[in-house]
Amino acid sequence: MSAPMVFAQRLRGVASSPVRDLLALISRPEVISFAGGLPAPELFDLDGLRAAFDRVLSAPDGRRHLQYAPTEGNVDLRELVAGRMTVRGLPTAAEDLLITTGSQQALTLIATALLDPGVVVAVEEPTYLAALQCFQLAGARIVTVPSDDDGIDPAALEAVLRTEWPRMLYLVPTFANPTGRTLTPARRAEVADLAAAHGTWVVEDDPYGELRYRGEPVPALAAQPAAADRVLHLGSFSKIAAPGLRLGWVRSPASLRPVLTVAKQAADLHTSTIDQAAAAEYLATTDLDAHVSGLRDAYRARRDAMIAAMPHTAPPGSRWTDPDGGMFTWLRLPAGSDSAALLPKALQRNVAFVPGAPFYATQPDPATLRLSFTTHTAEEITEGMRRLAEAFAAA
Repeated sequence: MSAPMVFAQRLRGVASSPVRDLLALISRPEVISFAGGLPAPELFDLDGLRAAFDRVLSAPDGRRHLQYAPTEGNVDLRELVAGRMTVRGLPTAAEDLLITTGSQQALTLIATALLDPGVVVAVEEPTYLAALQCFQLAGARIVTVPSDDDGIDPAALEAVLRTEWPRMLYLVPTFANPTGRTLTPARRAEVADLAAAHGTWVVEDDPYGELRYRGEPVPALAAQPAAADRVLHLGSFSKIAAPGLRLGWVRSPASLRPVLTVAKQAADLHTSTIDQAAAAEYLATTDLDAHVSGLRDAYRARRDAMIAAMPHTAPPGSRWTDPDGGMFTWLRLPAGSDSAALLPKALQRNVAFVPGAPFYATQPDPATLRLSFTTHTAEEITEGMRRLAEAFAAA
């Protein structure tokens, strides 16, 4: 008889991601999935990325891109990313950045650097579920802060900061996952002031910021003078280039850079050198602004198709967000509804969504669900919403 398998205590209570689990169930081509936050693959710049890889590998010194490299990342890539961030209103130098294997790794490194078991992390509720997994894995105690259509509530945040003393506040302030909401400029200033006053680190996760379809850009939290030395800003190529590159970055205050670098050395030594070199070549030779503009045009039409269909899809008494950008809308069905119980009915009709409960760290709202509008065309979205209406009607 074999001995029982023993796993690390830190994995207990860390649930599997329902989004990742759903991907296996909805891979059939007839399924219209609003579940995963997936960019549209037909919009990937396949030719441009292929050419960038070819050029760096065909160069006389191409073999160096297959060698070990500095943990901090490719200098050319960091300079190009820093320049792009500066143009967007967040002054950044190459030395401010650590290149990571996707922004999810950046979040993991921050948790490694800042969170001991039992340390308190404050999060907006609902929030990005993979962040909850990361903080649970670190053994942190998660406390929640209410939010509304304008983002996290500063008064509620102040109460949490005063009573719970969280070491870190995690936010997706621009086109949030899962709600699509954007923290207003006035509230950003309040959050920055509160973080500075209480000495709280703020993680600003910004994977969607360039995908704006309406309105004027909002300055990053990290650009707020009051909290400039308290905010870690996370970015990624996943939504504006391709998630398969697994390239992200963290812009951190100087005080944290050495410990984040050590944490990354312990994790993977460095991010893929060839991917970094190709990304640097791609940024240097491609009009990425034009590519992102094309993404915005395509995703705007898809968002509009979903929002236009919502009054005919959602049951009477439902409420939903109408995001200015990003990839998601958040739907709350009438009180007493259970979106998890509705999911099998939707899958029977070859349409999928993500129930809202996993996005809550404490008491979930079972009537909520997340819908992503980026993966399918406007015509497919219209058909998917028709199927979803049938599923709701069958409940």
